[in-house]
Amino acid sequence: MSAPLSAHINEQVIAVFRGPHQPDTDIATKVQQLETLLTQAAQEFKHIALASSLAAEDNVVFDVIARLNLNIRVFSLNTGRLHQQTLDVAPALQAKYGRTVEWYEPKADAVEAYVSQNGADAFYDSIALRKECCGIRKVEPLARALQGAQAWITGQRQAQAATRAALPVREFDADRGIEKFNPLADWSEADVWTYVRQFNVPVNALHFEGFPSIGCEPCTRAITVGEEIRAGRWWWEDPTSKECGLHNANLKR
Repeated sequence: MSAPLSAHINEQVIAVFRGPHQPDTDIATKVQQLETLLTQAAQEFKHIALASSLAAEDNVVFDVIARLNLNIRVFSLNTGRLHQQTLDVAPALQAKYGRTVEWYEPKADAVEAYVSQNGADAFYDSIALRKECCGIRKVEPLARALQGAQAWITGQRQAQAATRAALPVREFDADRGIEKFNPLADWSEADVWTYVRQFNVPVNALHFEGFPSIGCEPCTRAITVGEEIRAGRWWWEDPTSKECGLHNANLKR
């Protein structure tokens, strides 16, 4: 049985389908806190990186990094199954900021072996096969991307899913032995889109088509009114356990 979302999260979920059309909120304090946190993180850790999915949240963090010229590396995982609209975000960031993401891809032999043994879309058949696919296309490339890093940054938010309700701003990533920052943990969907409008941040075109959370194309669908923000991700699975392996700590809180 699915664990109930908190009233706080439900309140935000009701409005989420408006996505880019969320009303403006007063984000001045949150922006200042975000800028301070990222500046301090960059000063504390010489080797720190933002893992960007190229979603609106990650682009908000990217904008701060670029505006403040922070020494924070930005990378993204090209799983080989991303929407074209997602791939299109990288050149848009390059055009606006003069800097873009570093791409990390899965090992071709591992992908080939998985497809040969199970089929290209075997992830629909079982959670184990879905997690194996995520392991090949996302978790292993992430490990390579974070080699030598002392800390990493994500765009996760508490309001995104039941698994993220207790998400802290800063934590220790025991799986990788490094620090981890979730600077937008307490930001609402409306806060994110207020920032996007105020700072003219490039975003994925799919956000305007009912996709608040975007992963690989065959594992992502648009959501309907009232659904959880991440309901369109692996929609055939239990929402209390839907993580890909990048953020396993979310399942242990």
